[in-house]
Amino acid sequence: MSKESDNGFFGRFGGRYVGEILRRPLEELKVAFTADMQDQSFLDELNELRRDFIGRPTPFLYAERTSEQLGGAQIYVKMEGLAHTGAHKINNAAGQALVAKRMGKTRIICETGAGQHGVATAAACARLGLECQVYMGEVDVRRQQPNVASMEMYGAKVIPVMTGSRILKDAINEAMRDWAANFETTHYLIGSALGPEPFPDMVRTFQSVVGREVEQQTAERGIHITAMCACVGGGSNAIGFFEPFIDKKEPRLVAAEAGGIGPGRGNNAVRMGGDAVDGIVQGYKSRFLLDTDGQVSTTRSISAGLDYAGIGPQLAELGESGRIEFNAVTDDEALNAVKVFAQNEGVMFALESAHAGAMALKLAPAMKKTDVIVVNMSGRGDKDIFITSPVFRPKEWEQFLEAELVRLRSGTDIHYAQSMAEGDKR
Repeated sequence: MSKESDNGFFGRFGGRYVGEILRRPLEELKVAFTADMQDQSFLDELNELRRDFIGRPTPFLYAERTSEQLGGAQIYVKMEGLAHTGAHKINNAAGQALVAKRMGKTRIICETGAGQHGVATAAACARLGLECQVYMGEVDVRRQQPNVASMEMYGAKVIPVMTGSRILKDAINEAMRDWAANFETTHYLIGSALGPEPFPDMVRTFQSVVGREVEQQTAERGIHITAMCACVGGGSNAIGFFEPFIDKKEPRLVAAEAGGIGPGRGNNAVRMGGDAVDGIVQGYKSRFLLDTDGQVSTTRSISAGLDYAGIGPQLAELGESGRIEFNAVTDDEALNAVKVFAQNEGVMFALESAHAGAMALKLAPAMKKTDVIVVNMSGRGDKDIFITSPVFRPKEWEQFLEAELVRLRSGTDIHYAQSMAEGDKR
């Protein structure tokens, strides 16, 4: 079992299933990436970005109160949410943007679901002086407004995608069309470990900094890892987190998929533990949720970053081989994990990452106190306030939004204060 692809394939998954027009830019990208990873000046610049811009290494936190309450395994949290822009996505965005700049590209396009990849790409482009355009499904634009505002603040242009289901898969389709038309000046910065070769290898390589830091941080503390938990949509945080351990027999590698509101077509985004079939979609072969006509199925998840109908090809292969265990985590379980880690540890998980946290909460009680679970908190939950607040404090949130509308329409803070006071009396 190898971390590197075999000419773009991981077992039967992967490849480069694209039209003739994209074969040249993909090959040029592969050559440039391979050369850069052997170029010390590139590596020095990348490491400087990681240290001074991203803020690496990220902390490694012992979840002491949660571990005590569960009474089983000891839980540790890799705090990727404390990386610049609030998630692991910046690791890959900065790496790919640097490759593109050295190739002479002046424009970067990307897709985004939860918005974290879009924010990371926009920030990396601002830092490196590159034009940035972000494709985002209209559904995700509406539910992730804080991230949309951040992207625009960094100077990116956000394009709402109105076709299909108006979520991540549709944003990827639009970005691919743009790249095919503009590849001479443009690099398509894919945010997950999927797509045609060489993207799965590139994303895993740039995200492997997460797993390598975990390896070092646990070694420094004399910690032996029993299990590692990561959420999996396309799979960028999971493959980077797991990377140093893939070729080893231990620890257990446990992936949490979006169980949505429960079983049934359209109610979740469970691929490896669900009804996915082999398919070729968006330039690569993997496991996809497809309908009876072979079209990509509608999915559902409270987390915008986990509702993708496919999965990265390497993760698909590792799932079929048994090296990675896949389990479904429901929306309710993820919301509970957000609350548990916030109240016990003072750490606010993103809804995507909370699926991994929920998996740890399930596993720990049945394990020994000498066992260790490491959870990848791939992002922090600030971005999810418009989703979590209506769940945890619906009345107060409604009053806040009503008051904000009054304030915005009146243009004065006086009306805002009055509305808040009236809301308190209700």
